[in-house]
Amino acid sequence: MGLPSLIYEQTYWRQGYCRIVGVDEVGRGCLAGPVVAAAVILPVDCVPLPGVRDSKLLSGRQRSRLFAEICNQAIAIGIGSASVREIDQVNILQATYRAMARALARVAPWDHALIDGKLTKTAPFAKVTAIVGGDRHSYTIACASIIAKVWRDRLMAGLARHYPQYGWERNVGYGTPQHRQALIQYGPTPWHRQSFLKSLLHPDSLVQCHRRRVG
Repeated sequence: MGLPSLIYEQTYWRQGYCRIVGVDEVGRGCLAGPVVAAAVILPVDCVPLPGVRDSKLLSGRQRSRLFAEICNQAIAIGIGSASVREIDQVNILQATYRAMARALARVAPWDHALIDGKLTKTAPFAKVTAIVGGDRHSYTIACASIIAKVWRDRLMAGLARHYPQYGWERNVGYGTPQHRQALIQYGPTPWHRQSFLKSLLHPDSLVQCHRRRVG
């Protein structure tokens, strides 16, 4: 698999657009925690940092190192998130769009956005190009994927200190066997997505708040 390139970015740079922003999200499939998006604007004709690729293909140590390097290279970085309550209220897709819109707002003004994935008709965006597998093809999107992943992982590690039973410092909210077993044993926390748990837990076992808070 090849490394992401600047082909998409260069298309717009040649047209005189300087502020091309890459956008990616993380956490859509998690049982707990917010969905987080990052927006990254890089200098025109920047030199790609060695090792930048889809964040899922990197180790935690590699992501942390690249996170710092991307922050140094970028012109602007914006983080946007949508809460567990929003996810339960409007569904994960619309909550993801909200997180992306908030990330984009934090790097405004921008000329054109490159967004990972395939957008539906309900996407509230203009001046965007959606790229399926964008974090594998666009360097700017790959940078955004690393920023979003590291930011959210650190958030979940912080929450894990208050809710150690669920192993969030390792699974970052995904439905691993240990996480699912802890849900059955202890019930969900306020950081769990109730709409994601309906098929996992019997309604009688759901509680509004985890009563065994630690820390």
